[in-house]
Amino acid sequence: MTAIRLDGVTKRYGDVTAVNDLSLDVEEGEVFGFLGPNGAGKSTTIDLVLDFVRPTSGAVTVLGRDARAESVAIRDRTGVLPEGFSVYHRLTGRQHLEFAIEAKDADDDPDGLLDRVSLLDAADRKAGGYSKGMAQRLGLAMALVGDPDLLILDEPSSGLDPNGALAMREIIREERVRGATVFFSSHLLGQVEAVCDRVGILRDGELVAEDSIDGLRRNVGSDGTFRIRTTSLSPAAVQQIRDIDGVTGVERDGDVLFVNCETGDKTTVITTLEAAGVTVEDFGTEEASLEDLFMAYTQDGVVR
Repeated sequence: MTAIRLDGVTKRYGDVTAVNDLSLDVEEGEVFGFLGPNGAGKSTTIDLVLDFVRPTSGAVTVLGRDARAESVAIRDRTGVLPEGFSVYHRLTGRQHLEFAIEAKDADDDPDGLLDRVSLLDAADRKAGGYSKGMAQRLGLAMALVGDPDLLILDEPSSGLDPNGALAMREIIREERVRGATVFFSSHLLGQVEAVCDRVGILRDGELVAEDSIDGLRRNVGSDGTFRIRTTSLSPAAVQQIRDIDGVTGVERDGDVLFVNCETGDKTTVITTLEAAGVTVEDFGTEEASLEDLFMAYTQDGVVR
């Protein structure tokens, strides 16, 4: 089943076109990265999916239902972490979860969800005293209430430190294994390439590319070098990376590792390091940034 379908969707605000003739399918059970710079139309698209705004033209279907006619039923099966999530300052972390559980008529354990996002030790603190990263993790815990069929995460890495970003990636992987669909919006390609099955690139309200990251890079002729900044990097862990099928080269500079591999093997590289006890603090592709891909797709005539 198609989890999200946008068919020729346009959204205008007066003379401003936020989304222009957008057609997109997100399949059930996949992690779909929705990429683009600030102002590209990502949040507007999410608002259309959730029926917070109505399209000027076109149709939106979510979980097999019409987004306009059956928005309440859709939201019951959807968990959302909105961009700029704000806490209720006077409520504790646990009270936020209790509220979300009651609103969804679910039977989740608040402490279990808080533990999953590493907030159990702050469960009884008022959320007004949480850091930005803690508030973001609290929002993720609330999105997970009720084991939703669809998770919509809008800039979920905002405010997270490297450990928080790692935990976010692990939860996304776990949700995919559970069978949930994850629609993951970000302007940071490096934050999503380790977990996404496919990505769509939005610019100025238009979808300029849709493919696996391997496919996107292949189309613009750029494989790139995977740069990984770590701590506790052992010679044994480096050797394990060299032994991965698909890895064609490994160089080490202190705690920074440079790996030549296909994009599809990057997940294996990260998980192998983490399994070896290495802390991955940051990673990215050296040659082809998100902006490089945008330039290639918009200036060089590359098509999907």
